[in-house]
Amino acid sequence: MTNPTAPPTPAALDLVVITGLSGAGRSTAAKCLEDLGWFVVDNLPPSLLGTMVDLASLSQGSVDKIAVVVDVRSRGFTSDVHAALTELDQKGLRPRVVFLEAGDDALVRRFESVRRPHPLQDDGTLLDGIARERELLRDLRGEADLVVDTTVLNVHELRAKIAAAFADPAATALHATVMSFGYKYGLPVDADVVVDCRLLPNPHWVPELRPQNGLDAPVRDYVLAQEGALEFVEAYAALLRQYEAGYLREGKHFATVAVGCTGGKHRSVAVAEELAARMRADGVDVRVVHRDLGRE
Repeated sequence: MTNPTAPPTPAALDLVVITGLSGAGRSTAAKCLEDLGWFVVDNLPPSLLGTMVDLASLSQGSVDKIAVVVDVRSRGFTSDVHAALTELDQKGLRPRVVFLEAGDDALVRRFESVRRPHPLQDDGTLLDGIARERELLRDLRGEADLVVDTTVLNVHELRAKIAAAFADPAATALHATVMSFGYKYGLPVDADVVVDCRLLPNPHWVPELRPQNGLDAPVRDYVLAQEGALEFVEAYAALLRQYEAGYLREGKHFATVAVGCTGGKHRSVAVAEELAARMRADGVDVRVVHRDLGRE
């Protein structure tokens, strides 16, 4: 039964929950949103999310964008966060969840640089604390709308990625990152869809093309002129349209499409640009990143 004294949830309220691994950049992401005009609350117990929404509804529209940092410092984290998200969903408000993570080596370096223990370290090692937190957050990561791997990102790059995702507040838009990468440097851990270009002939073995990359016309033309290449791109573009429609139906507004080849220099770069062009033609807000370009 509806409580007649409960404040109504404002239809225009936009709520973002920032969570993820300690040391992965939650504070940087929150500061970026604050600079974009969001009302930011740090270390809010999950059980108070509903109260925060009710208070915002009393502001008569003066607070319409809230970002809340929720992490394992909050008591009762594991049970409270899922209960809080369910409660908000019942009120007709679905928060967007941003999950920040990084590799163990990067997290260890960051903690050692500030000489602080991990919040879940207790009497164990720093790696023990990181492992406990990964396990604690595993289910929440799977439910996140946007997963950002900050392993190789500096502060400015992380801010740029958050700004690209949230500068446009349109709730119905899909924001996609198309990222080329090299398999020899590892899969992007935040990828939603992975496209493998290694079935195409490698320009690396063409002497005049080897020093160039997939942004150069000769390499792009060579890759796309191979037998089956255009059919390959068109087939994946059609598949991505299905993902785009499905993600929006499910309320997922952020997606990362990872396009890989051996070194991330030739084939993946050219195909990533082609796929991004087709996604833009479909009305998707696309950002292209060439993760491993220049590493060779």
